[in-house]
Amino acid sequence: MLVLEFKAKGKTTQYTAIDEAIRTAQFVRNKAIRFWMDNRGVGQKELYRLSKTLREEFPFAKALNSSACQASVERAYSSIARFYDNCKKSVSGKKGYPKFKKNCRSVEYKTSGWKLSFTRKQITFTDKKGIGILKLKGTWDLNFYQLDQIKRVRLVRRADGYYVQFLVDAENKETLKPTGKTIGLDVGIKEFYTDSNGHTEPNPKFYRAGEKQLRFRQRRVSRKKKGSANRKKAVNRLGRVHLKISRQREEHARRVARCVIQSNDLVAYEDLRIKNLVKNHCLAKSINDAGWYQFRKWLEYFGVKFNRITVAVNPAYTSAKCSSCGTLIKKSLSMRTHACICGFVLDRDWNAAINILELALSTTGHVGTWVLNPNASGDSTSTLVGAILSGQVGSMSEESPSMQERGVSILQRRI
Repeated sequence: MLVLEFKAKGKTTQYTAIDEAIRTAQFVRNKAIRFWMDNRGVGQKELYRLSKTLREEFPFAKALNSSACQASVERAYSSIARFYDNCKKSVSGKKGYPKFKKNCRSVEYKTSGWKLSFTRKQITFTDKKGIGILKLKGTWDLNFYQLDQIKRVRLVRRADGYYVQFLVDAENKETLKPTGKTIGLDVGIKEFYTDSNGHTEPNPKFYRAGEKQLRFRQRRVSRKKKGSANRKKAVNRLGRVHLKISRQREEHARRVARCVIQSNDLVAYEDLRIKNLVKNHCLAKSINDAGWYQFRKWLEYFGVKFNRITVAVNPAYTSAKCSSCGTLIKKSLSMRTHACICGFVLDRDWNAAINILELALSTTGHVGTWVLNPNASGDSTSTLVGAILSGQVGSMSEESPSMQERGVSILQRRI
C-alpha cells in the first residue's frame, strides 16, 4: 500500500466546508464511542447501524457521505479493538481506554463520495458538504494507477493548509545488488547513531535549534485575548513552527535510514521502548528531539522495500558488555569510554554497536524486520511502517548461513 499526498488548493468557503466535514466525522466517532460505553460488548455491525441512525436523525450527518461516516465508525472500533487486545495481552500500565476526540484533523472517504478529473489534477467531493472541486498540487502522478487501486481518500488539515491523501493498493519494492556488508547501530543523544564500524552520524537537534522561535511565538499567543481572531492567527503561526520542526526531523530520519539500508545487507538496532524512556524528565526532551522512533520506522520500511534484513535486538547489557571478552562493566551515563579489565578500550557507543551486531548475527536471521527477545518464541511482531496507512506482519524466509558466517568473520577481524 502507498500513500500519495497532495496539497489541496481551493477557496475559503471550500476550506470551511472541509472543517465542517471533519467536525461531522469527529461527531460520528465520538457517538460510536459513547454507544460502546453504554452497551458493552457491541461489535462493529452494531456501530454501523448506529451510523445509519445518526444520518437519519441529524441532517448535518446525512450531508456527509455514508462511506465517510462508516470510516469514522471504523476509527472508533479500531480504538476499542486495541483496548481489548491490550487487556488480553496484559500490557503493563494503561491499556488505552477509548477516549473522545476533541480536535480531529482529518476525514476519510472510501471508494465513494469523490471523483477524480480526467487529468488527475483535480478531485471533486460529491457529498452535500459543499467541498466541491479542489486542485491537487504535488509531484506524484496518479495516472500510473487505476481508479480501482485507490482504496481511500483522506482530507487532512494542518497548520499550513489542507492536504489530500490517496491510499493506493500497489507494490512498492525495489531490487538492489548485495553489498556483503553488515552493520550494528547504537542510537544516542550526543550523536544520532554510532555504527559498528566506528562511524558517527551527528544529531541535528532540530527542536533545540528552534526553541528560540517557539518561545517567541508562544509569548505572542499568551498575550492575545482568548477567543479572538488575533489569538487564532498567533496559534496558527506557532503551529507552523512546530510543523516545520517535525518535518525536518522526519526528513532527516528518512534520508539517513535510506542510506543505511542501501549500503548494507543486514542492519541491527536496539528494540527500544521509547514510551518508557521518555518517562525520565531529564532526558525526555532530548530523546524526543533525536527522533529514534522515526528512524526505526523508516529503517523497517526501507528494509521491506529494498528486501534487506533488519533485526531489532534486546537492548539489555549492550552498553555494559565488553565486545572483546564479554565481561560486564557497569557504567553511568556520564562514562563515555568503555575500559575493560582485559585492556580493551573503546568508545562506549561503538562498543555497544558491535555488541548489537554480534547479537543479531549470533541468532537465526530473517528477511524483514524481527524482534529478537530471549523470552519470545521468535515470532515476527513488527509491521510495515512509514508514510502508509496499512500494517503488515508476514512470514519471512531464513537468512542464508553464508551471510551469518561472513558477518561473524567481519566482526572478528574488526575486534
